[in-house]
Amino acid sequence: MAFIIEGSVGILPAGALGVSLFYYLTAKLTQLDGLVYFIERRNSPSSQVLRSSGKITIATQEKIKSIPTEEILKPDLLTCYQSGFLPEVLLICPNPDQLLSIVTTVVELLVQISEQGELLQSAMPLPLLVLCSNGIYFQRFRQIFIEKIEEATLFGRLPDLWPDIMPQIVSRFLRGVTIQTGVREGNGAETIYRPGPRGRTQIAGGDNTTRERCRQILAGRGGWFELAPNISPTRLEFDKALVNLTCNLLGQLLAIDSQGRFKTLTVEQILESSYENEIRELAHQVFEVGQMVKVYKLEEDFEVILDQLMEVRRAHASHIPSSLQWVDMKLRLGTLEPEMTPTEAWLVEPLIRYAKASGLEDTANYFEKLKGELIDKLTLAKNRSST
Repeated sequence: MAFIIEGSVGILPAGALGVSLFYYLTAKLTQLDGLVYFIERRNSPSSQVLRSSGKITIATQEKIKSIPTEEILKPDLLTCYQSGFLPEVLLICPNPDQLLSIVTTVVELLVQISEQGELLQSAMPLPLLVLCSNGIYFQRFRQIFIEKIEEATLFGRLPDLWPDIMPQIVSRFLRGVTIQTGVREGNGAETIYRPGPRGRTQIAGGDNTTRERCRQILAGRGGWFELAPNISPTRLEFDKALVNLTCNLLGQLLAIDSQGRFKTLTVEQILESSYENEIRELAHQVFEVGQMVKVYKLEEDFEVILDQLMEVRRAHASHIPSSLQWVDMKLRLGTLEPEMTPTEAWLVEPLIRYAKASGLEDTANYFEKLKGELIDKLTLAKNRSST
């Protein structure tokens, strides 16, 4: 029989964001009590590299510390269940394009829980699932989650869970929109993670009980986690999209010149650039789409939204946006391809889809054009690195 370890937090996987969250949930690595740990993404090559290296290296303000993986790295979610334990909270932090496989794994976990006769118990051994990756996707993935459960029911792998059990399961599907930053340096066994300043994560989705329990556990361990009970997860995603797009997407356009030369830039350098008009235009286009899909009210003032965006950006002035870190790493490895990172793809593509569905053809064309400009710049950078 498997059980939930009360107060425990699993972080899936050990990437830049996950390590930063781990750093603050362990009081800057001073409370390694076994209740906060990483969980491998199923069939992940990077997890295999971490396990074979025997350590996860994290740079603190004072020193660089290597922690043995045997102390803080657990196997994948299904193996954890088979071993008899699961975390109470699971922070899911992969690239957005890896979320689908994790949702699939969670449904497989439900099937195994059902096979062991534990699904219908009052204390169902299913963690609170908090999706923390950047992107506009929560409504879509919650629907996919439900559809995959229904499909498993159709094929007899799960019993009919309506009307009692399904709401309990879906209530554990939460969104954590975070401004926590972190940097990954190097590759493979030589990777060093550098957590950014302590950043806020807002919890939405689910129901009041699960949100509060989640916040209680995470904030109780020193993390900066707050409830957003009266704000939809999609509203939070749009707010964060404003930050991501103006830092990461416009940052890449600014960081790669017309000859394909690339230089890393901080958020402050992007703010101080001549891109002020571009920042305003991009933010306004996102705001208009948000109004059409009812995440922003028609009477809301765009200038207030823009001021809030600039305030968040100024608070992270010294941070190098993650997509610029990604381009820099790919150039050094010689593996850069002219395509959007998952972060941009899971922001721009939903915005294009929402704009078209709302009849905002000019807005859809704007984002298509922005996407094309980014790919052109990445092509220049790739070609220059190849010569």
